[in-house]
Amino acid sequence: MARSSIEKRSGTSVSRLEMARAVHGRRRSVEVRVPASTANLGSGFDCFGLALQLHLTVRATLVPEAGERCRIRSLGEDGSALLPRTAEKNLIVRAMRFAAERQGLTLPPMRLAVHNGIPLASGLGSSAAAIVAGISLCALISGSEIPDETALGYATELEGHADNVAAALHGGLVITCVSPSGGVLALKKPWPLEIRVVIVTPHVTVETVHARAVLPPAVSRADAVHNLQRAALFTVALEQRRHDLLWEAMQDRLHQPHRQGLVPGLAEALATPRLPGLLGVSLSGAGPSVLAFAQSHLEQIGEAIAEPFRKHGIQTTVRNLAVDEHGRQTTDSSRGQAGAQRK
Repeated sequence: MARSSIEKRSGTSVSRLEMARAVHGRRRSVEVRVPASTANLGSGFDCFGLALQLHLTVRATLVPEAGERCRIRSLGEDGSALLPRTAEKNLIVRAMRFAAERQGLTLPPMRLAVHNGIPLASGLGSSAAAIVAGISLCALISGSEIPDETALGYATELEGHADNVAAALHGGLVITCVSPSGGVLALKKPWPLEIRVVIVTPHVTVETVHARAVLPPAVSRADAVHNLQRAALFTVALEQRRHDLLWEAMQDRLHQPHRQGLVPGLAEALATPRLPGLLGVSLSGAGPSVLAFAQSHLEQIGEAIAEPFRKHGIQTTVRNLAVDEHGRQTTDSSRGQAGAQRK
C-alpha cells in the first residue's frame, strides 16, 4: 500500500503525531461486535454452531505517536478485567497479528478497548469471538478486504475447529465441514423465531483443551451411526417445523457421556426430563454451560436445569436468549484511510 505524501517528504522534520493529524485530522477508530455461540447442539459434534445474543465488542483506536505497539483495556463479564493485557498473550491481538502476517501487513500502534459480555471458558464461544474480532480488526485497520471464506479459514486454524467461529462470523445456525485439504465449508440456515435458547452456566470454568482431552481417540460404529442419524434428523426437523423431534435429534453418544463428569451436577442437568415448553437439552460446546431449546416456560426450565448444580453448592447464571442472526458487525469512523501498510 502506498505511503502518504506526508510520509514521503525528504529533508523535513515531521513528528509522527503531526503526520497522523495531517493524514487523519483526528485519531481513527474502528469497532467490531461479535456474538457468543453455542456448538454441537447435542448430536452435531464439531459441525453445528449457533450464534447467541451476547456480544464481545472491541474498539481499536490508532495512535501513531504511541511508544508501545498495543495497549489493552478490558471490561465486562466476571474475569474480563483479568484478560491478558500484553499483546503477546491477548487472543484478540494474536488473531489480528496472525491475519496481518498472512495478508502481508504491518499493523500500526493502537489502543484496544474491550467490552466482553461472554462468560469465559464456559462453552459459549468466548475464544471464537476473540479470534473473529481480531481478524476483523486487521481488515478494518488495513483498509483491505479479507473475504469471509478466508477469515473463516484463519479463524478455524487458530481455534482448532470451525463450529463456533463460523457462527460468530455469519450469525444464525451454521453447519460446517472441513475438507481433506483443510478448507472450511459453511452453510447458514434460518433459525425459527419461536425457539428460544436457555443457557445455564455454572460458576466454574472448563478449558476446551481439558474437555477435549477426556474424549476417547476412537468411537464405535454404533455410536457414530447414532449421531449421524440424529444430526441429519435435527436439520430436517427444523426445516419441517417438527419441533417435537428435536428431543431425540439432540441425543449424543460421542462427547457428552465423557464430559458430564467434569462438573458436579452436570450429568443430572443433562438428564433433565421433558417439561412443558422444553424441546431439548444438551451441553453447550465443551461445557460446562447447559443449553436448552424451548418455546415457553423459559424461567421454569432454567431453574430445573440449574437445580442439580445448586445441590452441589455451585452457583449458576440462567440466561434466556434469542439467536443472533447478524454475526460479526463492524464500523469504521473514517470509512477511508488505511492504517496499515503492506510489507
